[in-house]
Amino acid sequence: MPVSENNKTLYICYFGLREPLVQTQVVQYLRELTKLDGLVVSLLTFEPDLKNNWSPEQIEAEKKKLAAEGIEWHALPYHKWPSVPATLYDVFRGTLFVRKLVKQNGVNILHGRIHIPMLMAVLVKKLTRKKLKLLFDIRSFFPEEYTDVGRWKKNGLLYKAVKRVERWLLRESHAFVVLTEKARDILFPESRATGFDKAGRPVEVIPCCVDLKRFTAAGEVSRNKIRNEYDLNGRKVIVYIGALGTWYLVDEMADLLLAAREQDETAFAMVLTQSAPEIMAEKLAARGFSSGDMLIKKVTPGEIPAFLSAANVAVSFIKPCYSKLSSSPTKMAEYLASGLPVITNGGVGDVADQVGADKTGSVVAEFDRQAYLKSLQEIEILKQTCDLSEVCRKSAKERFDLEKIGGKKYRSIYRSLIVME
Repeated sequence: MPVSENNKTLYICYFGLREPLVQTQVVQYLRELTKLDGLVVSLLTFEPDLKNNWSPEQIEAEKKKLAAEGIEWHALPYHKWPSVPATLYDVFRGTLFVRKLVKQNGVNILHGRIHIPMLMAVLVKKLTRKKLKLLFDIRSFFPEEYTDVGRWKKNGLLYKAVKRVERWLLRESHAFVVLTEKARDILFPESRATGFDKAGRPVEVIPCCVDLKRFTAAGEVSRNKIRNEYDLNGRKVIVYIGALGTWYLVDEMADLLLAAREQDETAFAMVLTQSAPEIMAEKLAARGFSSGDMLIKKVTPGEIPAFLSAANVAVSFIKPCYSKLSSSPTKMAEYLASGLPVITNGGVGDVADQVGADKTGSVVAEFDRQAYLKSLQEIEILKQTCDLSEVCRKSAKERFDLEKIGGKKYRSIYRSLIVME
């Protein structure tokens, strides 16, 4: 159903366009939004070291590429240090820039991805006094993330100040997206039954979805190529993709890989990361892994499906804490779309509930050797009772399909937003 004409949205993202997250999530969702008739889509990103990392020719080429897909791209420089003043400066610059787009381009919907972009959106609404419609894409419990990781003091002045701003953003917004059912239950419990918060504003749960076609296309040819290139034939490959350290439990994953070698001497560790490879390499070497027992490599988002096709089991260990109840790890969708069973832990979004309900892997009860061995054995039992790869792909299709789940839900909440008075 087409929406009314002359609706223009600006998606504000406090990351750079080249970030894997932006390429695999933000841009993909915006492509889905362009399918909504009558909606004009634009994107604002904040680029680290913009002058040195982007030439004028590269910027122009990227603008043309995205414009051909119906997305108008704008970029501002991102400032990192000193942290709080730099962020406040970016908020100031971003607010002025967004206000200009609202006035000159007729933007009437502002879509803020997490708190800092949403602050810009609310400030623009106050400055212009126009009837802007604001979509708060919450994504994470931002203040709690900083206390959970130790950057801010719990209940300290900075935390309290940001929580006060967060409450203001929640009051001023017209619609909301969260990543998990657990986040919905915490922030908008009444919306589970109705789809609306107590003020009648729409709330949608949209997990991190992926384009399933990218992973189904990486079939037997890709699998054989990777396995031959890295001498993986006859080996049980356990894969991890993503960052290392902070939230991502390197020691625990290394211990799981060691347990896997105890259970099966052919076990091979594949770690695909943008982090420094030595973070994991040193941990594995200390546990007796030789260079021939591991592959730790930086890969582009486009290469991930091929590498995953060569694996047998995937792992995702993330620090369980309050802020992570709002998280939907993209890696989970990518694993399942590749037909890989997952060993994971509880306390992270809806992950444990989904794995348990769909029987797509095992959830460790504790971070210890016995729990790891048990989970590895549980996966072997699952393989004997069903076509586990197909079960995993079915789960990905039902929960994380970019077009039929993510895109459909984003278009739905936009329709609700557009018809709102």
